[in-house]
Amino acid sequence: MDIFSLFTLLGGLAFFLYGMNVMGAGLDKVAGGRLERLLEKLTSNPIKSVALGALVTAVIQSSSATTVMVVGFVNSGIMKLRQAIGIIMGANLGTTATAWILSLSGLEGDSFLVKILKPSSFAPILAFIGIILVMAAKKDKKKDVGSILIGFAILMFGMDTMSGAVKPLADIPEFRNILTMFSNPVLGVLTGAILTAVIQSSSASVGILQALSMTGGITFGSAIPIIMGQNIGTCITALISSIGANKNAKRAALVHLYFNMIGTIIFLLIFYTIQYTIGFPFINDSVDAVSIAAVHTTFNLLATALLLPFTRGLEKLACITIKDGEDSKVSEDKITGIDERFLASPGYAVDQCSEATKQMAELSKETILTSIRLLTEFDDKVGASIMVNEDKVDKYEDMLGTYLVKLSTKNLSITDSNSVSMYLHSIGDLERISDHAVNLLDLAKEIHQKSINFSKEAQDGLDVMTSAVTDILNMTIKAFVTDDLELAKRIEPLEEVIDHLRKELKDRHIKRLQKGQCTTELGFVYTDILTNYERVSDHCSNIAVSMLQLSENSFDTHEYLHDVKYTGDRSFTEQFEANKKKYALPEITNE
Repeated sequence: MDIFSLFTLLGGLAFFLYGMNVMGAGLDKVAGGRLERLLEKLTSNPIKSVALGALVTAVIQSSSATTVMVVGFVNSGIMKLRQAIGIIMGANLGTTATAWILSLSGLEGDSFLVKILKPSSFAPILAFIGIILVMAAKKDKKKDVGSILIGFAILMFGMDTMSGAVKPLADIPEFRNILTMFSNPVLGVLTGAILTAVIQSSSASVGILQALSMTGGITFGSAIPIIMGQNIGTCITALISSIGANKNAKRAALVHLYFNMIGTIIFLLIFYTIQYTIGFPFINDSVDAVSIAAVHTTFNLLATALLLPFTRGLEKLACITIKDGEDSKVSEDKITGIDERFLASPGYAVDQCSEATKQMAELSKETILTSIRLLTEFDDKVGASIMVNEDKVDKYEDMLGTYLVKLSTKNLSITDSNSVSMYLHSIGDLERISDHAVNLLDLAKEIHQKSINFSKEAQDGLDVMTSAVTDILNMTIKAFVTDDLELAKRIEPLEEVIDHLRKELKDRHIKRLQKGQCTTELGFVYTDILTNYERVSDHCSNIAVSMLQLSENSFDTHEYLHDVKYTGDRSFTEQFEANKKKYALPEITNE
């Protein structure tokens, strides 16, 4: 083997890892967070948890991604530690699917069926279909499917390239001597663990071992310890992910490590006890890709069957290792579901942002409506709760804003990318609504402390505008939380009416000032209330327009507002006129 063969080997490894990455990213985008939601919801018993963990991992082709997701679930309080253990076991089973797919490259035979099953035969076809979908398909989902097919073809090309590059090693005595060293169980386990920890993928490290097996120089005695070590090495990703997490999340990562370590120790003890007493006739036989997949699957099946009844024991072991008193302080302001670990699964992270933004919307609505009630029925305790809620809304905006910016840099589908943009637009408006709640609280305090009473005419007009603002708030938040686009279309006509109400009420107020029917101090309070009301309705309009523009893959709000207002949109005009009648001001009786 010369230096050029080494270059070919490294190139094949690069294609292999890149193909796995592209395929995994495509699968995650097609799944769109649905698999993660299954994990979140359907973990009522251990067997179901194992099955779900295996299914999700087999689909996304990464046990590391599944276990990191589980650490995130536990850290966010979405899932209990006991529920996580079954999923972690299932993840080890699911990752064996990759080895079986890769083993197809080792098929031998002249029949048509065998030839068509070989990746070298069908991978080019998949690549061709994939590139057509990526270049010609208009729908996002079809493009993602194309990426999956191309990723798989690149992965198999890399596998074939690696296999071809290492074949000359079969004739090199030094290479055979190195492989003989791995027959030492400790050295084999360490090698497998280190290799997997470095590339952070047991699927990839098993694939590399399968490629090396093409030389015919790897025996069962050498391969088995390496495979055991690969299962241990894959734990490094979850362990790294748990740094900075709460104690239960750290315990979940430790359960993954303990499960694989205990399973490896038991398996090797049984295997070598039999080997040194009875002996396995195949121990010195050359192993092939199919045999490696079989050993990998057998180990994980046996380890799961053996340790599944002892999930409480694994949980207790993790709790003994990380005691309750050793937990680092976790911020009480943490938003459930907003976890850095979920960024590895962008589709699910977008779903979590959606839920958190809707919670923020409900909190903003509650805060502003409470402050409106205080204008007529002031209560110090209720006023204090408004400040607490406003502080929470500020923290929502800060945390969600930071998280959404990070999420926007990920490989998102067009739909998810637009959703992230819409949430970034909306959280600013929701935060400003809660700011106006504080402004109204200050005005309510002033009214209470100075015993301010508006004239009947002023109060009647204010009541009409209060009713309109209350309605636009309720409609906007309901439309946002339920994704009701038809309801969102009713926001802008009402906002226009509120603008007209503010202008008319301000004009009437100026006339009262000119007639000496109102004091300047009282007038400042009155106009400040009107201004806050009008600005709240503006933010409601911004949220509704963002929703409507998202449905059209556009965020040109100025063009949208111009079109509905000035191009004779019939629906807008009808709703505007209906709202104008509904929120008509009482006639002035003392001109």
